[in-house]
Parts: sequence; C-alpha cells; structure tokens
Amino acid sequence: MNESTEVINELLATIGLDASYRTESLKLLEQGESRYLRDLKLNFSSTLTSEHLTAKEIGLLGLTTAINNSNNPLIKFFTQFAGKNEASAEEIAETAACASLLASNNVFYRFRHFTQKEKYTQIPARIRMQVMMKPATGKEFFELMSLAVSAVNGCEMCVNAHEDSLIKLGTSEERIFDAVRIASLITATGKIIL
Repeated sequence: MNESTEVINELLATIGLDASYRTESLKLLEQGESRYLRDLKLNFSSTLTSEHLTAKEIGLLGLTTAINNSNNPLIKFFTQFAGKNEASAEEIAETAACASLLASNNVFYRFRHFTQKEKYTQIPARIRMQVMMKPATGKEFFELMSLAVSAVNGCEMCVNAHEDSLIKLGTSEERIFDAVRIASLITATGKIIL
C-alpha cells in the first residue's frame, strides 16, 4: 500500500467510510499520488476543533454546510458528530432549515445586489423566515450558520448583513472567522468525498 492510499484510508476512517470507498476525484488523487491528500486529511481534521466554537457548534456548522452542499457522507458524519456533542434533534433539524432558507435568500439577495435596481428593493421578498425569529440554536448561532452558508454560496450582500448582525450581537471576529474557515474546508472536502 502506497502513502496516498494510507492517507486516504485515514481520512475515510475519520469520516466513518469504508476503506474501499472511492469517488472519481479520490481515485485521481490516489493514482497520481498527490501530495494534496495529506493537506485534505489535515484540513478536514482541523475542522473538528476550535478555540472559538464548541464541539456541538462545530457539528452543527459542519452539518448545515454539508446539507447546503448536498453531501450525504458528510451529512451523516456531522449528524453523528453533533449528536455525540449534545445537539438536540431540534437543533439538528434547524441546520437543515438554515441551509434550505439560506439557499433561497442567497439567490434572491444576490439577484438584488447584482442588478442594483431600486425597484427590486421596493418589491416585497415574500420569503417566509420564521425560523430566524426564535431559533432553537439561539439567535447568535443561527446568524453564524447563516453567515457560513452565505459565504459558501457567494452572496456578498448576505455575508455583510450576517457579519454586521453578529458584530452587533457581540460575536468576536475570531469566532466569525473560524466558522467561515470551517465551512470552507468542509466544502473543499466535499469536492472529493461525495
């Protein structure tokens, strides 16, 4: 067994996948004995700890990111990770709600931002967002998940609005930065582990 296969097996074991699991992307990296495999494994492992987020928060952030990215292996992994770290069924369900709601918001508000037309800001959005009013995860953490998903989805207007809300709620920039870092690395892992 070459070093690339060993690294893949370590990553797969961390995620809870069988050693025989391979995607086409993973096969390409393995066949080319890519040095990136070690980075991928270490980057994913780094998403599981934080000085600014609890293990439960990491699990919920990972889950909402995996749901946003439609990544079933990572959805399963982060559902279990969040549950093991005392996330309730209601909090876990809320990550799915957050990912779904932000999918619509990110498209809608990106459209408004791109067009820069005053008329579109005057027409009501007619998007129900009751889950944001009294989230089970708390207002600050729901905003943090919303920011992370908005960053992944590339909605500048949404990122700025959620970051501003978080600062006003007293969230540290380090906590914000770590949430987005984790979402970015989970997204990168999801390009290889599908």
